[in-house]
Amino acid sequence: MPGAGSARTAGRRGSEWTTWPAVREQLRRRWDRGVFLSAHAAGLPFEPLDLPIHGPGPRDIGDRFDDVRAWRAGWGGVPSGVRVVEAPVGGRLIGVNHLPARVVVETWADLTAVLGVRRDAEAFDARLASARELAPALVDWMTRFPMRVLAAGEDWTRLVTTVLWIDHRARPGSYLREIDVPGVDTKFVETHRGLLADLLEQQLAPGRIDATRPRSDFAGRFGFRSKPDYLRHRLPPEHAGPFREIAVRIEELAHQPVDAETVIVVENEITYLALPPRPRTAVLLGGGYAARRLTPLSWLADVDLRYWGDIDTHGLAILDRLRAAFPQTRSMLMDQATLLGHRTQWVREPTPTSATLTRLTPEESELYTALVTDVFGSAVRLEQERVRMSLAEQALRTGA
Repeated sequence: MPGAGSARTAGRRGSEWTTWPAVREQLRRRWDRGVFLSAHAAGLPFEPLDLPIHGPGPRDIGDRFDDVRAWRAGWGGVPSGVRVVEAPVGGRLIGVNHLPARVVVETWADLTAVLGVRRDAEAFDARLASARELAPALVDWMTRFPMRVLAAGEDWTRLVTTVLWIDHRARPGSYLREIDVPGVDTKFVETHRGLLADLLEQQLAPGRIDATRPRSDFAGRFGFRSKPDYLRHRLPPEHAGPFREIAVRIEELAHQPVDAETVIVVENEITYLALPPRPRTAVLLGGGYAARRLTPLSWLADVDLRYWGDIDTHGLAILDRLRAAFPQTRSMLMDQATLLGHRTQWVREPTPTSATLTRLTPEESELYTALVTDVFGSAVRLEQERVRMSLAEQALRTGA
């Protein structure tokens, strides 16, 4: 048993000695970070890499000669292009032994061969040379982020062609669908949206970039037209015309008020369809936090605006946000009495919010606090479609 314990101790100590695979992994990590390729792209002369080796000391040679010999043999298999420099270790008692002390990689060609990345280096060089000729504005970015250039693979050429097409040929206000580059469609643009955004910000003049739009709004940021946002709404029953329900572009509805005294915003589609008609009352389908889409409809400030959503933390947060644009907004069936009257219909809110809401009435704030602090139970939620429709009819009649 002493021999087994001794072997384990030797293995632990021997693992502290530098091996060629460990050195190669160190070089590989630096390559993967783009350190070498960035310097190469910038035209800097290659500085030979001289890396120290931590090896056995004189005492190790005397006490663990077999381990030292095995470690030394492991350095005999390094590939060509790598020079192992030895140094004397030992002295008068055990004699002088020459052991690996440094690893030297002399040239760029040696480095790429040792790491097996010669083809990648050549591919990057070719892409950089092409960019210097066709898209010089991208060269600096490519030099700073060479690994992203390589990661694009076979798509790189189409990406650069797309960037140049947008710069030189895209019409302001056109759709992404109108990009006319072979092999490029809207799916391609969506897949590479982040990389295209980085390249366009290098290529386009500042006036072509709307910095007020987030990068997530790719179309708006780079001068393309976004898909229109439509709003479904039910017209008042006395409306003269063949339609009782229409879907209209929000930008158009903003300039054409609905002829109604009361407008009710609801979240659930079935509730929206089933809500009983009332004179001079229109119904809008809000769609959760998409209720912010109503902000352009400035004429809503002049009507009796009602909001009916789920009784949970997010429902009250949507109400709070809607009041930021239309302070007169009143809630409908979003009170404690309605919640407690439907205990058997409660479900669990998946991800409650605890954001500070400043635009709720005292009664709504009390309800919100109770939901946040789980007064009625953990993450209680009453969805709009679970509320008895007779209560909705009564609320519409009384205006409560």
